[in-house]
Amino acid sequence: MNIRTIATTTLACCAAAGSWAQSSITIGGVIDAAARQVRNEGRGAVSSLASGGNSTSRLIFRGSDDLGDGMSASFHLETGLLLDTGTSASATQFWDRRSTLSLATPALGELRGGRDYVPTYTLWTRHDPFSYVGVAGSTNLLANSQQGPVRAAFGTTANTLVRASNTLQWLLPSAPAGMAGLEGGVMVSAREGGNSADGQHKLQGVRLGYVTKAFSVGAATSTTESNLTTLGRFRDTSVGAIGELGMARVSAAWRRLSYGPATQTDVMLGLWWPVAGGEVKASWHRANLDGKVGSTAVQANDATQWGLGYVYSLSRRSALYASCSRISNDGAATFTVPGGASGMTAGGRSTGYELGVRHTF
Repeated sequence: MNIRTIATTTLACCAAAGSWAQSSITIGGVIDAAARQVRNEGRGAVSSLASGGNSTSRLIFRGSDDLGDGMSASFHLETGLLLDTGTSASATQFWDRRSTLSLATPALGELRGGRDYVPTYTLWTRHDPFSYVGVAGSTNLLANSQQGPVRAAFGTTANTLVRASNTLQWLLPSAPAGMAGLEGGVMVSAREGGNSADGQHKLQGVRLGYVTKAFSVGAATSTTESNLTTLGRFRDTSVGAIGELGMARVSAAWRRLSYGPATQTDVMLGLWWPVAGGEVKASWHRANLDGKVGSTAVQANDATQWGLGYVYSLSRRSALYASCSRISNDGAATFTVPGGASGMTAGGRSTGYELGVRHTF
């Protein structure tokens, strides 16, 4: 009886170990902090400790389960952190960055549900050398602080320039490593009877691209409706390409946001240049507004941003970085680098500098 009990227990432990080997759960994230100074024309300079100058500080829980025959189930939970204050990046959403559950097969791709990046942002941000964050991130010229299509459609509440909630998404199968292929996906979301203040939007979007080791090209578009979009759908469209130029990589991207009679067209050029121990990054970004918001004409309220940065790798997980940028506004525009004083002079300049460290775990 004792031998039988020991044998049964051993077999059970082996079976459990095999099941555990087929599943994985990891905890990881990014910790990023920078000393920053921003000077806005007419308002002086503000110095601060900023969180996420090179990569957004975050905490990530991920897990996957091998279901056999190439099929897998996985989850991804991600929350933003403000390292300088030790608080959550969102006061209303704990998993504010991503919360998804997926089923995937090599042949059919991935079916993913939850809160995630919208197709136009996925395409746009890969062409931004500063990954949409920091003093030189392209988000600076896509702010809802300006009279334009974004503010007209959503006010100052949650919008769909970056993420959407309640989504169902299908992603094309990934091409084998080192091989060319199509990539992209389709996303839909429902309002669920809510309103835009709670992040509830009806969104439909699609992305399609072609990727090789030397270059990639793609396009994406989406439409959004909410209780605030009384003039019709908010439309977001982007196209872009990345290619190798000698040792460097260069990118070009175009994005148009439109709502009612107001439009904003953004053009961005990017550069990644490897140097000893690290990488130099540079970008040029132009925002051109047109049309009207209500009775207010916005076509003169344009802006241009220049960005320059350097990232020095200390190890596979840690890096030092330095970045600077300048925004030059036209007309009544007041686009600013994040971290400066409010109330900048219309048509003025905003300049930012930061020096920071990033660690991934």
